[in-house]
Amino acid sequence: MSSQSVPLTTLAELPDGDSRGFEVEGWRAKVIIVRKGTRLFGWRDLCPHYAGGTSMAWRRDAYLNGARTHLACHAHGAWFDIETGVCVQGACLGKRLTRVPLRIDEEGGVHLDRTPREDKA
Repeated sequence: MSSQSVPLTTLAELPDGDSRGFEVEGWRAKVIIVRKGTRLFGWRDLCPHYAGGTSMAWRRDAYLNGARTHLACHAHGAWFDIETGVCVQGACLGKRLTRVPLRIDEEGGVHLDRTPREDKA
């Protein structure tokens, strides 16, 4: 299958230690991006606690816990490791978020790299 690249944001628009959610045309869930220094971590905005998933933010772009050390599902109280997506606290302990592939271009643009089959999820 051929890959498609979808521009989401730029590094300049995503401060270190922050998270943001992005709508992707054709996807039912947002893409969450967390920046830690020069590294970016991309996840589907779907808590695995319930089949089909639940959006995790309690308000726009509010994906991190108070200490900004974990992604948090504010509906269930679950915490997820930012780098691995594994649930480390809460009702879905041991389950994980779904990773999305990201790419940074030469100008600092952040892109979602996807294949057509991923659009259905």
